[in-house]
Amino acid sequence: MQPFRHLILFISIVIISCNAVLAQSAEGRVRIIMIGAHPDDCDVNSGGTAAIFAKMGYAVKFLSVTNGDAGHQTMKGVALAKRRYAETQEVAKRLGIKYDVLDNHDGLLMPTLAVRLQIIKKIREWNADVVIAPRPNDYHPDHRYTGVLVQDAAYMVSVPNVAPEVPALKKNPVFLYFQDNFQRPNPFRPDIAVDITSVNDQKVFALDAHVSQVYEWLPWIGHYLNEVPKDKNDRIKWLATKWVEPITPAIKTSLARWYGDEKAAQVKFAEAFEICEYGAQPDEAEIRRLFPMLVK
Repeated sequence: MQPFRHLILFISIVIISCNAVLAQSAEGRVRIIMIGAHPDDCDVNSGGTAAIFAKMGYAVKFLSVTNGDAGHQTMKGVALAKRRYAETQEVAKRLGIKYDVLDNHDGLLMPTLAVRLQIIKKIREWNADVVIAPRPNDYHPDHRYTGVLVQDAAYMVSVPNVAPEVPALKKNPVFLYFQDNFQRPNPFRPDIAVDITSVNDQKVFALDAHVSQVYEWLPWIGHYLNEVPKDKNDRIKWLATKWVEPITPAIKTSLARWYGDEKAAQVKFAEAFEICEYGAQPDEAEIRRLFPMLVK
């Protein structure tokens, strides 16, 4: 039986490797993984872009590096982690994506080798062409360390002898940063800007699934809990006005580059991304292939 098991294992590895090559090719559908520290970070930063990709038939996964078991004023631990996981699965339905959550404690994340290997494996398993994560400068240590962890994984995802139980990617993906407003040590640079006006309502509807966060924890910690409406329909309307990221002059310039001046002037809602130096460095043609919604 032992040789037979080895044969089965070999065939399985070959199949996985072939799938990776297909995914990471000009002919295959682009595969995107967005990585956040907590079970609502990707939704806030790129829910609109994810919705557009999903509508186009592309494979999108959100990955939360922690289980969110500290992010609430009254709940905690296993009960909170379970609640937040259920919220992510509802978001997945509303956006048409996959949503994974790693079992690392919220607020205690460190950039360890063990967590780096978790992320390497997740990127490989998804056969990612594009990886999006936070920059490693942020007010929250979990956000900062998620940025560091993904940076540390950027090269290693293509090194076969690291985490060899999951086949290495044949080429390094394009790694991008989510938009933020931090100025030091350097401000965010919007290399890519995506018009999400057509799906902004869907993004808000997805955020609405994170009841524990957008209607409870974040308003409590932000001292605006008294603003949250009681009625469900009123809540969504309120959420649509509360969670609006302004389109900065730099993002307007980026939108004009990708969509042309006329279309850019009509954009009401946008999400922007910065290209990380540690992954593949795409030219304009490759960016348009990876982000086919960028049409003039």
